Amino acid sequence: MANGALALVLHAHLPYVRGAEPQSLEEDWFFQALIECYLPLLDTLEAAAADPLQEARLTMGLSPTLLSLLADRTLQSRFPAWVEARLRLLEQAPKDRREAANDLGLSFQKHLKAWKACEGDLISRFAALQRQGVVDLLTCGATHGYLPLLREHPETVRAQLRTAVREHHRLIGERPLGIWLPECAYYEGLDRWMRDAGLRYAVLDGHGLLHAEPRPRYGVYAPIVSRQGVAFFGRDSDATLPVWSARDGYPGDPLYREFHRDLGWDLPAAQVEAHGLPTGRPLGLKLHRVSDPSGGLDGKCPYEPERARQRTQEHAKHFLQGRREQLERLQAGMATEPLLVAPFDAELFGHWWFEGPHFLRELFRQGPAEGVRFTSLRGVLASSPNLQLCAPCPSSWGRGGFHDYWLNETNAWIIPEWSRAGRAMVERCSRGVGSEADLRLLHQAGRELLLAQSSDWSFILRAGTTTELAKERIERHLARFWRLMAAIDRREDLPEHWLEDVEAEDAVFPLIQPADWVSIGN
Repeated sequence: MANGALALVLHAHLPYVRGAEPQSLEEDWFFQALIECYLPLLDTLEAAAADPLQEARLTMGLSPTLLSLLADRTLQSRFPAWVEARLRLLEQAPKDRREAANDLGLSFQKHLKAWKACEGDLISRFAALQRQGVVDLLTCGATHGYLPLLREHPETVRAQLRTAVREHHRLIGERPLGIWLPECAYYEGLDRWMRDAGLRYAVLDGHGLLHAEPRPRYGVYAPIVSRQGVAFFGRDSDATLPVWSARDGYPGDPLYREFHRDLGWDLPAAQVEAHGLPTGRPLGLKLHRVSDPSGGLDGKCPYEPERARQRTQEHAKHFLQGRREQLERLQAGMATEPLLVAPFDAELFGHWWFEGPHFLRELFRQGPAEGVRFTSLRGVLASSPNLQLCAPCPSSWGRGGFHDYWLNETNAWIIPEWSRAGRAMVERCSRGVGSEADLRLLHQAGRELLLAQSSDWSFILRAGTTTELAKERIERHLARFWRLMAAIDRREDLPEHWLEDVEAEDAVFPLIQPADWVSIGN
């Protein structure tokens, strides 16, 4: 067994995509992540926890918006029909893809059965894994707001963090100690607001530690602590690239399932519509393998599930051997046990990389034999009382390592809109309101402001995918915010039932507190 440990960190997040009408594109995002990622990950972790020969440990962030979606009774009621319609369509897969279709159908049925067995309560299953010591659950920003771009009004940063902690506590039953900072983005002084919210540790991209002041003695291979008493862990590129690299990573193996080709595109539209399914979009029914990574979608070969699962065993062994060798090299020059931190988007495991949950299952199964010990971030801090005092460097894990992916010619127009709305919210909350009716309006204004601040919409605008949807979401939440503020400040009447409809659609953060936006100077 090599000295040191590997800390796998997964960040599970979706923007608040609840809508009044079923079968929306955004609802598809959630249900596909549910059947492909969250349910398989729970199955993997619960199986590892039940095996006395394994010592599985994982740190996992569950964003407040994702928790809200998981807890939503309307979405829970729609999910079985969503799965069952796809199971019926799978029966009509072309003959050369029957093996892949049957295997996918069995996977859907297995996870739907598990979902029904817990009555759709995935949150309790995650919480149980935390109580068992298998998982360390982190929070995130309330709506995944990109905090460095909200810092002009620090009260808005404080509100993102306090609201997140409050929602996590409400749904998980335990206050989080750690946070996955949205996009791993850090700026000078953010640790003050992390401490204010009761948060004690986070992950940064590698350069957030490597360029800290003073330079950390052990680089990214040991956590540091800021003067505010907040610990920071650094991403290790050697431990992430084998999984993360678009060019050389495991998910691009020719035997693994192809993400982009989907039965929703392959079948005639009339055949899809006959099952009550929407056309012109992927349905989460993918029956081909990567094949030649440089070839077009038309040249993809049928998926062979058993060969793909065998390949995950080989890749897990290769990954573990690489981490053991890495730890052995590091321990020779360190006076403390080295730590490898490998953070990923959770949705990579199952959604983008279909075999990802099985790869994790193999990591936990093979880890003891390969001499690699797993740990959680909370576990590291519990056993490492003495950390080097350093000031982390401003950073993110976006392209270029800083903030330009969320601040560029495609999305910079949002920043002054956030600023203007944030300033108005701080001023109004600092003055207070004079009636219960106005307090209700202010609560909803806070929700709309938080929802408008989601970094997901900025990301989509920069990426160039579904940009109209992203722009509409931002403008919708901001328009609702200003209408609510006008009703408070200028007594402008709201249309009949408008407030009830907005509260029903944006039914997030029931414990929201306007005091979180009160001016710091007050």
